[in-house]
Amino acid sequence: MTDTLSPSRTPSRVFTGGVPVVVEDVSRRPAAERDALLADPGFGRYFTDSMFVARYREGEGWHDARLTQYAPLQLDPATAALHYAQSIFEGLKAYAQPDGSVATFRPEANAARFVRSAERLAMPPVPEEAFLTAVDALVDTDRAWVPTGPDQTLYLRPYQLATEPFLGVRPAHEYLFLVIASPAGAYFPRGVHPVSVYVSEDYVRAAPGGTGDVKCAGNYAASLRPQQQASALGCDQVVYLDAVEKRYIEELGGMNLFFVLGSGDDAELVTPELSGTLLPGITRDSLVTVAREHGHRVTERRVSLEEWRSGVADGTVTETFACGTAAVITPIGQVRARTGDFTVGDGGAGPLTTQLRAHLLDVQHGRVPDTHGWLHRVA
Repeated sequence: MTDTLSPSRTPSRVFTGGVPVVVEDVSRRPAAERDALLADPGFGRYFTDSMFVARYREGEGWHDARLTQYAPLQLDPATAALHYAQSIFEGLKAYAQPDGSVATFRPEANAARFVRSAERLAMPPVPEEAFLTAVDALVDTDRAWVPTGPDQTLYLRPYQLATEPFLGVRPAHEYLFLVIASPAGAYFPRGVHPVSVYVSEDYVRAAPGGTGDVKCAGNYAASLRPQQQASALGCDQVVYLDAVEKRYIEELGGMNLFFVLGSGDDAELVTPELSGTLLPGITRDSLVTVAREHGHRVTERRVSLEEWRSGVADGTVTETFACGTAAVITPIGQVRARTGDFTVGDGGAGPLTTQLRAHLLDVQHGRVPDTHGWLHRVA
């Protein structure tokens, strides 16, 4: 037996250009079934009752904005995205707050990056305010799915794909914009434990002039083969080197990297510079700000594999961690490479890694003051 959201097909918010968001009838799972799923949500396994959908057609613009039942999509076999990969996405989270409200973290930054991704792939951008309207509307209507367990969140996936059925190589004339939501626990199955990484010397993630600095689906498809190699060697993730010299560290899969030099109050954080091939992570940017506020020097520059290895050997590099929306901050313990394996520190989570992770989570969950206005209250 399911509950039904009422009223049926009533206009709610405005998406963009005066287009109303229509709220349709949605069949809702019983509270007991939902609570059972929220008790152990994992990551990306379950999805809420609703989804947001809007359509675009050249000459008509964005239209038909709806909050509707989460359900499969019906696509033509010639759908452009299936052939030419005009597909982009974002990832952000909604957090239960101590006062019972729900807030998202820096959604304006996701909205701006979504526009940049669309422009790079010759897609019509979703206006930033419309992006926020869509996210807010879905979180508001499915707020019962926001988990309240320790560090649990509602993960939000806005995405856009070309839906025009054609086989010519050109930008499509029709698109679909959707937002779906999934209750989330730990990104890595073992929770917050140091991960082992494999340095890929056969494949690169991105090249200058490519799409490495935007969130398009093709970037992630290209990462699956090296991830298979890493898994076969018993590693959790892949570290990529630059495409030109294959010397400099770029990203860890879909996450940015930080290296801690020294220890204590004098510790310095170094992160690879944004050179056009790295994704400008929102978590990365937040950590740069937080670390500097805590009195640490933060440097954005190139870091070679050899500098990482020798720094670990002589004690200069004391900690290494990856960061991103899904995993927040993940310490790196073991590194495997064709030129030799090594262990960062004692193989565990370092003190600065642990401190920064705890502080960022405290901000996101409303346990400490939000001095930057990063939390966006939704419901």
